[in-house]
Amino acid sequence: MIVTRPAKPQRPSYLTQATPYNTSVVANAAFQPPEALPHRYSDMVDTFASYKYRNTCNISSLDLHSPFAPLCPDRESMLTAMASGGRIGHDAPYMPRGCDMRWFSTEEICEILNRFEKVIILGDSMMRHVVGSINVLIRKDLGYGAVTDWNFSPEERQDCFCNYQFNVKACSVQGIFKTSDVAKNDPESLACPANTIDVIIEQMIRFPIPNEELDRFRALLPAKKPTRPYAFIFGHGLWNDLDLQATLDWLDTILDTSIQKAPWLSSVSSTPPAQRSRAKARAAALAAAKRERKHPASFWPRLFLTPNAAGKEKPDEWVVSQGNKALMIFEEAVGVEVRRKGVEHLGTWNMSIQSNKFDGVHVDLRGNLVKAMMVMNWLNMIEVEKF
Repeated sequence: MIVTRPAKPQRPSYLTQATPYNTSVVANAAFQPPEALPHRYSDMVDTFASYKYRNTCNISSLDLHSPFAPLCPDRESMLTAMASGGRIGHDAPYMPRGCDMRWFSTEEICEILNRFEKVIILGDSMMRHVVGSINVLIRKDLGYGAVTDWNFSPEERQDCFCNYQFNVKACSVQGIFKTSDVAKNDPESLACPANTIDVIIEQMIRFPIPNEELDRFRALLPAKKPTRPYAFIFGHGLWNDLDLQATLDWLDTILDTSIQKAPWLSSVSSTPPAQRSRAKARAAALAAAKRERKHPASFWPRLFLTPNAAGKEKPDEWVVSQGNKALMIFEEAVGVEVRRKGVEHLGTWNMSIQSNKFDGVHVDLRGNLVKAMMVMNWLNMIEVEKF
């Protein structure tokens, strides 16, 4: 069934109207129970109960997140809470600090993604795993949701199953890079209605960014303002050895390229580019991009994810330059700098330090599902009705 998108995206009423707080306080409890409200139901049940390979992969959503009250009231507090949270024990359920995030049902995730014309994720293998985890959630498949299982050989079905979907050596080529590939090759596996979501990753792993990668990125951006907003999620660092300046230059290149191709992203561009000469339009777009970085006033949702914590399997030659001390310093510095450019920041070090690492660098299926849900919480709180 093809579903027609409403003309204007809207958030649910619990985000746009005052919601009563849970007044039933448990005395001397470290955490208060979640609010007894309809939108918190999925936080308190195993949303994976109907997923394929739920029992074989042995993962419950309640193993990944432990809900409590209150729910974070806005995007800023949500990002701070998610970046500052942790676990009470190794690989225990993750909890934000101070206020809680949502754990959405698949149907809610489809609705959130439907608010956007396109969600573009840019970065390295860690960001590719975020895209893979979103596909796990919208395909309701813990076994093969992150990979192109529709064309698998028997060996691939064995090698890229459950946790091993995120094996960067054996299964990276088989990873899903865009939801449109799923819609084309295995539409029955998608829980979201047809033609209602569009999530894609453009891999840009190092700076300087090759021209062909920038060309592919430009092709994703429309010159005219769409009816729904675009959201951008960035991730970078390890391929440039956590060089802060290289990461900021990488980000600036992408922001400048975005404004050049899609000037509607910037509120400071005045005369439409079609009314100027090509050279003047390019110069004006570049100037607008630089102003936009310092004075963000347009509707341009942007989030930067810094790398997760390292594990004990991290190769010795990278322990100093990319170990946990370096990662913590990098996360803090990137957060400060990208906010100056109008880009929001989500740190993942605290979330991942007590989680299992697949290879000392990447978190496993559980950790990546938490990352994906953190991204969904950010998307959920974007005020799309203002676009």
